Amino acid sequence: MNDLSRRRLLQSAAAFGAASALPFSAARAADSLAAAIYPGTWDEAYRSVVAPLLAQKHGVDVAFDPLWAVDQVTKARAGRGIAPFDCFVLDPGPTAAAREADLFEPIDASMLSNAANLPDGMISADAATVNVQVVGLCYNPTAFPEPPTRWEQIFESPYVERLGLTGFQTTFGTVSLIEMAKVFGGSDTDMEPIFAKLQEALPKVAAVTGPAGLPGLFQQGQIDLMYTNTNNVATLKAQGVDIEFIAPETGAITFSTSLHITKGSENVEAAHKYIDTAISAEAQSQLQLSPYNMIPVNKQVELAETLYIKSVDELSDMVVHDWSVINPQRAGWIERFNKEITK
Repeated sequence: MNDLSRRRLLQSAAAFGAASALPFSAARAADSLAAAIYPGTWDEAYRSVVAPLLAQKHGVDVAFDPLWAVDQVTKARAGRGIAPFDCFVLDPGPTAAAREADLFEPIDASMLSNAANLPDGMISADAATVNVQVVGLCYNPTAFPEPPTRWEQIFESPYVERLGLTGFQTTFGTVSLIEMAKVFGGSDTDMEPIFAKLQEALPKVAAVTGPAGLPGLFQQGQIDLMYTNTNNVATLKAQGVDIEFIAPETGAITFSTSLHITKGSENVEAAHKYIDTAISAEAQSQLQLSPYNMIPVNKQVELAETLYIKSVDELSDMVVHDWSVINPQRAGWIERFNKEITK
């Protein structure tokens, strides 16, 4: 089945599935679209919150295609002009790569009724920021009453024997490994120190896995320490997992996540409605609650007490990265990690 046929099948399935659960007036969907979404928490959150609001308010049905960011860009490139989905969800690195490859349609801010409720700069010519993420260490407080507070400590006993490693496929993995490289004398252009440290730790670590595998290993008690974003921590905690988040002494890491319309999309109007729904106060108010805990960007939303920050002003003190420096090297880091560490 080619990408175009698959996309139409996804859209048809979405329209049928969503319509069957809606009142007759709402079931007469005016349109539909396919949207890439991160697997796991994002997939669950957008299916539970954004999709119902989109159908209710605009009569638009959405079929989600769970893909990590790098895979979204790869799939869109392979489409050769046929959009495999109508919307991306991307972090800064993949956004820069997709923009360079000319994979985005323009966004018309006048079609977004909620655009004025976002801080300046969060709506651009081809991007709409939907939330911000915070990355650091998470640990089992029963296993570690005194958790590690520095990146270098996770490679020391008793922590390293309970550590779960993952590579550069995700933004949280990439930025965490960069910060680890820095504390061992490296930089965002010199990853030799962290690769040397990973090789040294490899016989001791509890697990090496893909990003989607870490939460399951933590939940099963096979690891008690990992690096990830607060969304994943909140999801596990809501499931009853004994887990806490801690910012390393060098600071928590932050980055934004944005929606984009795919070049060649045949559903541009529906895509704008999808984006407008995702940034609405109603959606963002729900997305910030447990188990999703997504940090909102809509200025009309009062931050929930369960978030790991009390004010968006705290983000200005966190660590950020220059993806124009990272992107040219990232594919090589992914390949090297898979070859030398994952094996």
